[in-house]
Amino acid sequence: MMTKETSPDVSTAPVIRSNVPGSFAWGVFHERHPKLIQQVLDALPYGPAEQTAVERLLTESTTGVLEPLGPDAPDHAQWLEWGRGLWGKPWGEAPFLWAESYFYRRLLEATGYFQPGAWQGVDPFAPFKNAELGGVAVDDELAALSKLNTLPEPQRAEALLSSALWGNRADLSFQITASAGVSTVSDLVADDSATFWAELGQAGGGRICVVADNAGRELLPDLVLIDHLLAGGLASRVTLYVKPHPYYVSDATMADVLATVERLRTAPSPAAGAIGQRLWVAMNEGTLAVRTHAFFCAPLPFHDMPNDLRTEFAGATMAILKGDLNYRRLVGDRLWSSTTPFSRTVGHFPSPVAALRTLKSDVLVGIDAAVVTHLDSTGTPWRTDGRHALVQVHR
Repeated sequence: MMTKETSPDVSTAPVIRSNVPGSFAWGVFHERHPKLIQQVLDALPYGPAEQTAVERLLTESTTGVLEPLGPDAPDHAQWLEWGRGLWGKPWGEAPFLWAESYFYRRLLEATGYFQPGAWQGVDPFAPFKNAELGGVAVDDELAALSKLNTLPEPQRAEALLSSALWGNRADLSFQITASAGVSTVSDLVADDSATFWAELGQAGGGRICVVADNAGRELLPDLVLIDHLLAGGLASRVTLYVKPHPYYVSDATMADVLATVERLRTAPSPAAGAIGQRLWVAMNEGTLAVRTHAFFCAPLPFHDMPNDLRTEFAGATMAILKGDLNYRRLVGDRLWSSTTPFSRTVGHFPSPVAALRTLKSDVLVGIDAAVVTHLDSTGTPWRTDGRHALVQVHR
């Protein structure tokens, strides 16, 4: 049963904003986004109108003030409400999570994703996703699935969990975990994997929710883990939640799920093909359901999820939240002390919850003080460079 918790006391945890030069959040807007904008414009042959709108967004988001969506935008009224008290202020004064979310919403607006016309419904990030999913390296990773089948069950389970955790790191994949069977322990700042498997085993098969993060080489091991949960009886049903439309650069949508399942089904590896076929059948039969909700593209933490979505999570054996953005939304995008208990920040969630996350932002809780002290002494940006990860569970 989930331990009941009150909402965390956030009075001592400042909201992260992007108006501090040199901070990670400031770098996202002033260093990462300009590069992203150029990549988007290079990836698809947008016309002069789209190019101008995208470049205007970049200028506004770094030197201007927050302007609402136009009245013709389908979610104009919703964003007016979400942005109450922020319109007309510099972007850097808005909460980082809010501003970053709005940047991607405005990017879709600039590229014509929502407006009637030739570019309507065209994912500006599709070229990146397709290139990653179709890469030759993916075939090598999927071929390693046959080796995983020869491992003893506990080792195989750990390998699959490790692959889902590190799946978007090019140097850690099925191929590596098939031989190693475990993550590099020194790279894990928190490891509740034993609790993860124990909780699922004790539940004896129930409904598991998986909130996806990225498409491509991250969604592949997520789907393989889902197949393992279903085939092994640890889950009787799995609900996979994806974004309703493109969001951050490589966030998974239904189109990405379909492409990834097909990539598995048609892979040269018989083991991968069998997994893809089982997932296909599971979707046909409803034991694997793919769902979405507008809230997954909202600029808000999960603490503020609407009642209908909260009801969907309630009663689940466990909700598995993948990735950095879901972690920020789960615990709150604040400058917590790293030793703040994980349970203190996630007690609001309506089911037991597990976070699988590589560290790519400043937000971090539930870490032993000795680990923090050691990593701080290295002088490296370990909280944001993606070289460390965590598995945290609250039941």
